[in-house]
Amino acid sequence: MTRRRWIADEVSGDTAALVGEHAAHLARVLRAEVGQEFDIATGEEVRRGTITTISNDRVEFTLGPHCRSSRSGRLTSITLVLAVFKFDRMEWAIEKCTEIGVARIVPVIARRTDAHLAAAAVKRHERWRRIVRQAAEQSRRPAPPEISIPVKLKDLEDTLGADSLPRVVLDESQAEGAENKRLGEVLRSEFARDEAVLAVGPEGGWAGGELAWFYETGWAAGSLGDTILRAETAAIVATALALEALR
Repeated sequence: MTRRRWIADEVSGDTAALVGEHAAHLARVLRAEVGQEFDIATGEEVRRGTITTISNDRVEFTLGPHCRSSRSGRLTSITLVLAVFKFDRMEWAIEKCTEIGVARIVPVIARRTDAHLAAAAVKRHERWRRIVRQAAEQSRRPAPPEISIPVKLKDLEDTLGADSLPRVVLDESQAEGAENKRLGEVLRSEFARDEAVLAVGPEGGWAGGELAWFYETGWAAGSLGDTILRAETAAIVATALALEALR
Protein backbone atom coordinates (compact mmCIF):
# COMPACT_ATOMS: atom_id res chain seq x y z
CA MET A 1 0.00 0.00 0.00
CA THR A 2 1.34 3.44 -0.92
CA ARG A 3 2.03 5.59 2.09
CA ARG A 4 0.54 9.07 2.15
CA ARG A 5 3.06 11.87 1.65
CA TRP A 6 3.38 15.01 3.76
CA ILE A 7 5.63 18.02 3.16
CA ALA A 8 7.32 18.96 6.42
CA ASP A 9 6.94 22.45 7.85
CA GLU A 10 10.01 22.01 10.05
CA VAL A 11 13.08 19.79 9.63
CA SER A 12 16.03 19.34 11.96
CA GLY A 13 18.41 16.46 11.42
CA ASP A 14 16.45 13.24 11.70
CA THR A 15 13.26 14.85 12.96
CA ALA A 16 10.47 16.72 11.17
CA ALA A 17 7.15 18.30 12.09
CA LEU A 18 3.86 19.50 10.71
CA VAL A 19 2.43 22.55 12.44
CA GLY A 20 -0.76 24.61 12.58
CA GLU A 21 -3.64 23.68 10.27
CA HIS A 22 -1.35 21.28 8.45
CA ALA A 23 -0.93 19.24 11.63
CA ALA A 24 -4.56 19.63 12.64
CA HIS A 25 -5.72 17.89 9.48
CA LEU A 26 -3.55 14.86 10.22
CA ALA A 27 -4.35 14.81 13.93
CA ARG A 28 -8.06 15.63 13.97
CA VAL A 29 -9.44 14.74 10.56
CA LEU A 30 -7.34 11.67 9.77
CA ARG A 31 -7.00 10.69 13.45
CA ALA A 32 -3.35 9.73 13.15
CA GLU A 33 -1.69 7.80 15.96
CA VAL A 34 1.81 7.57 17.38
CA GLY A 35 3.75 4.93 15.49
CA GLN A 36 2.05 5.46 12.13
CA GLU A 37 4.38 5.81 9.15
CA PHE A 38 4.19 8.28 6.28
CA ASP A 39 6.48 9.57 3.55
CA ILE A 40 7.89 12.92 4.65
CA ALA A 41 9.25 15.33 2.04
CA THR A 42 11.88 17.66 3.48
CA GLY A 43 12.48 19.81 0.41
CA GLU A 44 15.67 17.99 -0.52
CA GLU A 45 14.64 14.37 -0.09
CA VAL A 46 11.80 12.06 0.87
CA ARG A 47 12.18 9.82 3.92
CA ARG A 48 9.99 7.44 5.85
CA GLY A 49 8.64 9.22 8.91
CA THR A 50 7.25 7.65 12.07
CA ILE A 51 4.96 9.74 14.29
CA THR A 52 6.44 10.27 17.74
CA THR A 53 4.14 12.92 19.24
CA ILE A 54 0.74 14.36 18.31
CA SER A 55 -1.14 17.45 19.44
CA ASN A 56 -3.84 19.51 17.76
CA ASP A 57 -1.34 21.92 16.23
CA ARG A 58 1.86 19.88 15.99
CA VAL A 59 2.77 16.40 14.77
CA GLU A 60 6.41 15.27 15.09
CA PHE A 61 8.18 12.49 13.19
CA THR A 62 11.41 10.57 13.46
CA LEU A 63 12.90 10.30 9.98
CA GLY A 64 14.09 6.92 8.80
CA PRO A 65 15.28 5.49 5.46
CA HIS A 66 15.18 7.43 2.23
CA CYS A 67 12.25 6.59 -0.01
CA ARG A 68 13.02 5.47 -3.51
CA SER A 69 11.80 8.04 -6.03
CA SER A 70 10.55 7.27 -9.52
CA ARG A 71 12.04 10.56 -10.69
CA SER A 72 15.69 10.81 -11.55
CA GLY A 73 18.00 13.22 -13.31
CA ARG A 74 17.32 16.84 -14.14
CA LEU A 75 13.63 17.73 -14.17
CA THR A 76 11.86 19.91 -16.70
CA SER A 77 11.02 23.24 -15.09
CA ILE A 78 8.12 25.49 -16.11
CA THR A 79 7.40 28.87 -14.53
CA LEU A 80 3.73 29.68 -15.11
CA VAL A 81 2.84 33.36 -15.31
CA LEU A 82 -0.91 33.28 -14.70
CA ALA A 83 -3.18 36.30 -15.04
CA VAL A 84 -5.59 36.72 -12.13
CA PHE A 85 -9.17 35.79 -13.01
CA LYS A 86 -12.23 34.48 -11.15
CA PHE A 87 -10.76 32.92 -8.02
CA ASP A 88 -12.58 29.58 -7.95
CA ARG A 89 -11.54 28.73 -11.50
CA MET A 90 -8.07 30.18 -11.09
CA GLU A 91 -7.47 28.13 -7.95
CA TRP A 92 -8.57 24.99 -9.77
CA ALA A 93 -5.92 25.77 -12.40
CA ILE A 94 -3.30 26.37 -9.70
CA GLU A 95 -4.11 23.02 -8.12
CA LYS A 96 -4.01 21.05 -11.37
CA CYS A 97 -0.86 22.74 -12.69
CA THR A 98 0.80 21.85 -9.40
CA GLU A 99 -0.22 18.22 -9.82
CA ILE A 100 1.13 18.22 -13.39
CA GLY A 101 4.49 19.51 -12.20
CA VAL A 102 4.85 23.28 -12.66
CA ALA A 103 7.88 24.61 -10.77
CA ARG A 104 6.75 28.17 -10.06
CA ILE A 105 3.56 30.21 -10.38
CA VAL A 106 3.55 33.99 -10.73
CA PRO A 107 0.04 35.55 -10.53
CA VAL A 108 -0.24 38.78 -12.56
CA ILE A 109 -2.79 41.58 -12.42
CA ALA A 110 -3.80 41.96 -16.07
CA ARG A 111 -5.78 44.71 -17.76
CA ARG A 112 -8.79 42.39 -18.01
CA THR A 113 -8.57 41.29 -14.36
CA ASP A 114 -11.75 42.52 -12.64
CA ALA A 115 -11.03 45.38 -10.24
CA HIS A 116 -12.45 43.57 -7.19
CA LEU A 117 -10.25 40.52 -7.93
CA ALA A 118 -7.17 42.69 -8.34
CA ALA A 119 -7.89 44.35 -4.98
CA ALA A 120 -8.34 41.01 -3.20
CA ALA A 121 -5.56 39.04 -4.89
CA VAL A 122 -2.75 39.80 -2.42
CA LYS A 123 -4.91 38.65 0.51
CA ARG A 124 -5.46 35.40 -1.36
CA HIS A 125 -1.77 34.52 -1.41
CA GLU A 126 -1.72 32.45 1.78
CA ARG A 127 -4.67 30.40 0.56
CA TRP A 128 -2.81 29.75 -2.70
CA ARG A 129 0.21 28.54 -0.75
CA ARG A 130 -2.01 26.03 1.05
CA ILE A 131 -3.50 24.87 -2.25
CA VAL A 132 -0.11 24.18 -3.85
CA ARG A 133 1.14 22.38 -0.74
CA GLN A 134 -1.92 20.13 -0.58
CA ALA A 135 -1.78 19.45 -4.32
CA ALA A 136 1.94 18.64 -4.08
CA GLU A 137 1.29 16.17 -1.26
CA GLN A 138 -1.60 14.57 -3.13
CA SER A 139 0.49 14.14 -6.31
CA ARG A 140 3.51 12.93 -4.30
CA ARG A 141 5.83 15.75 -5.27
CA PRO A 142 8.91 16.25 -3.11
CA ALA A 143 8.10 19.96 -2.70
CA PRO A 144 5.36 22.40 -3.70
CA PRO A 145 5.95 24.97 -6.42
CA GLU A 146 6.83 28.48 -5.36
CA ILE A 147 3.85 30.81 -5.72
CA SER A 148 4.59 34.52 -5.76
CA ILE A 149 2.60 37.42 -4.39
CA PRO A 150 0.56 38.88 -7.29
CA VAL A 151 2.32 41.58 -9.29
CA LYS A 152 1.38 44.01 -12.03
CA LEU A 153 2.58 43.22 -15.52
CA LYS A 154 5.03 46.11 -15.51
CA ASP A 155 6.75 44.54 -12.50
CA LEU A 156 6.92 41.02 -13.95
CA GLU A 157 10.49 41.27 -15.21
CA ASP A 158 11.71 42.21 -11.72
CA THR A 159 9.85 39.21 -10.26
CA LEU A 160 11.24 36.78 -12.82
CA GLY A 161 14.77 38.08 -12.37
CA ALA A 162 17.61 38.21 -14.83
CA ASP A 163 17.48 34.54 -15.89
CA SER A 164 17.68 34.22 -19.66
CA LEU A 165 15.08 31.44 -19.77
CA PRO A 166 12.99 30.95 -22.91
CA ARG A 167 9.74 32.89 -22.52
CA VAL A 168 6.52 32.20 -24.40
CA VAL A 169 3.20 34.06 -24.14
CA LEU A 170 -0.05 32.42 -25.24
CA ASP A 171 -1.47 34.64 -27.97
CA GLU A 172 -4.60 33.47 -29.75
CA SER A 173 -5.25 36.86 -31.38
CA GLN A 174 -3.58 35.65 -34.57
CA ALA A 175 -4.82 32.05 -34.41
CA GLU A 176 -5.50 32.03 -38.16
CA GLY A 177 -2.19 33.67 -39.11
CA ALA A 178 0.91 31.86 -40.28
CA GLU A 179 3.12 33.58 -37.72
CA ASN A 180 1.32 32.18 -34.70
CA LYS A 181 2.93 28.77 -34.12
CA ARG A 182 1.60 26.05 -31.87
CA LEU A 183 3.06 26.16 -28.36
CA GLY A 184 4.79 22.79 -28.55
CA GLU A 185 6.36 23.66 -31.89
CA VAL A 186 7.75 26.92 -30.53
CA LEU A 187 9.28 25.22 -27.51
CA ARG A 188 10.76 22.30 -29.44
CA SER A 189 12.08 24.21 -32.42
CA GLU A 190 13.37 27.41 -30.90
CA PHE A 191 14.62 26.48 -27.45
CA ALA A 192 17.15 23.76 -26.64
CA ARG A 193 16.42 24.00 -22.91
CA ASP A 194 14.56 22.04 -20.28
CA GLU A 195 13.34 25.24 -18.58
CA ALA A 196 10.92 27.89 -19.80
CA VAL A 197 8.51 30.62 -18.67
CA LEU A 198 4.94 30.42 -19.94
CA ALA A 199 2.40 33.28 -19.72
CA VAL A 200 -1.35 32.59 -19.81
CA GLY A 201 -3.83 35.46 -19.88
CA PRO A 202 -7.26 35.96 -18.27
CA GLU A 203 -10.69 35.45 -19.83
CA GLY A 204 -10.60 37.29 -23.13
CA GLY A 205 -6.83 36.95 -23.36
CA TRP A 206 -4.10 39.51 -22.97
CA ALA A 207 -5.02 43.03 -24.09
CA GLY A 208 -3.26 44.45 -27.14
CA GLY A 209 -0.98 46.74 -25.16
CA GLU A 210 0.02 43.84 -22.93
CA LEU A 211 0.93 41.68 -25.90
CA ALA A 212 3.02 44.53 -27.26
CA TRP A 213 4.86 44.65 -23.92
CA PHE A 214 5.58 40.93 -24.06
CA TYR A 215 7.01 41.16 -27.57
CA GLU A 216 9.04 44.28 -26.80
CA THR A 217 10.66 42.47 -23.87
CA GLY A 218 11.64 39.43 -25.95
CA TRP A 219 8.84 36.92 -25.43
CA ALA A 220 7.94 34.51 -28.24
CA ALA A 221 4.31 33.79 -29.18
CA GLY A 222 2.62 30.40 -28.98
CA SER A 223 -0.91 29.18 -29.67
CA LEU A 224 -3.06 26.27 -28.52
CA GLY A 225 -4.80 26.18 -31.91
CA ASP A 226 -8.10 27.38 -33.31
CA THR A 227 -10.22 26.29 -30.34
CA ILE A 228 -10.63 29.04 -27.75
CA LEU A 229 -10.29 27.62 -24.24
CA ARG A 230 -11.32 29.08 -20.90
CA ALA A 231 -8.45 30.56 -18.95
CA GLU A 232 -8.16 27.68 -16.46
CA THR A 233 -8.29 25.07 -19.22
CA ALA A 234 -5.69 26.96 -21.25
CA ALA A 235 -3.35 27.11 -18.25
CA ILE A 236 -3.57 23.36 -17.63
CA VAL A 237 -3.29 22.34 -21.29
CA ALA A 238 -0.43 24.77 -21.94
CA THR A 239 1.51 23.58 -18.88
CA ALA A 240 1.10 19.93 -19.87
CA LEU A 241 2.16 20.61 -23.47
CA ALA A 242 5.15 22.68 -22.36
CA LEU A 243 6.38 20.01 -19.95
CA GLU A 244 6.06 17.35 -22.63
CA ALA A 245 7.75 19.49 -25.29
CA LEU A 246 10.77 20.22 -23.08
CA ARG A 247 11.36 16.67 -21.85
